[in-house]
Amino acid sequence: MDKKTLSPDGTRIAYRRTGQGPAVVLVSGAMSTGATMAPLAAELSDRFDVTVYDRRGRGGSGDTAPYAVEREVEDLAALIEAVGGEASLYGVSSGGALVLRAAASGLPVRRVAVYEVPYAMDDEAARARAEYTERLGEALGQGRRGDAVELFLRLTGLGEEVIRGARQSPMWAGLESVAPSLAYDDAVMGDARVPRSRLAGITVPVLALAGDAGDAWPREAARAVADAVPQGTYRVLAGQSHLAEPGVLAPVLAEFFAA
Repeated sequence: MDKKTLSPDGTRIAYRRTGQGPAVVLVSGAMSTGATMAPLAAELSDRFDVTVYDRRGRGGSGDTAPYAVEREVEDLAALIEAVGGEASLYGVSSGGALVLRAAASGLPVRRVAVYEVPYAMDDEAARARAEYTERLGEALGQGRRGDAVELFLRLTGLGEEVIRGARQSPMWAGLESVAPSLAYDDAVMGDARVPRSRLAGITVPVLALAGDAGDAWPREAARAVADAVPQGTYRVLAGQSHLAEPGVLAPVLAEFFAA
């Protein structure tokens, strides 16, 4: 990351800007850094001033205890101020939940787009998320970072053989290095239910996206988000999974942010 800005609690947040035009900030999900969003930023940079950043506790950004979701909202506020005082936001997965939280908090946001925020759409899913929260806290509290990563990978639906293979791969050390931030994403998700009362207070247009190449629940969650906000739009991207292709996603975001 090329630049750093200071969040109100003194945490340095690393970020990178590319392109020209209206400001857009891209927010990554769990187990990822701003570099994850760089390909999408490149696709948008011909029309927008795009910022990617390392959320606190990962990459080039610092961290300050104790953690609270409000601190991550303040990080976004500092970034928006650094790039001109107003921006549109895009968040993927749990990063989408953070973006929605920021918009509901009254940050100077023009428009908001989110992709497959992993809200629990039934009681069984909510119970599974509560169990994950408990076991994640235990693993991280005991310093078992590898176990924490495994818990998250199981939550995403990966099979045991794939997880064992990942644990033997060169990328595993990098995953363990950001494992403590899994607790941050878990906190951002709250009780994992769609926070309808909070979303009802968002005063800007919101585009809730999902792909059609996976399970039905991400589409149900995206529709619930669009229904909960006063100016919500729901859209499905054909052929896309939870990892949407930047070349498919960028035109949809560009059309929405330029409206």
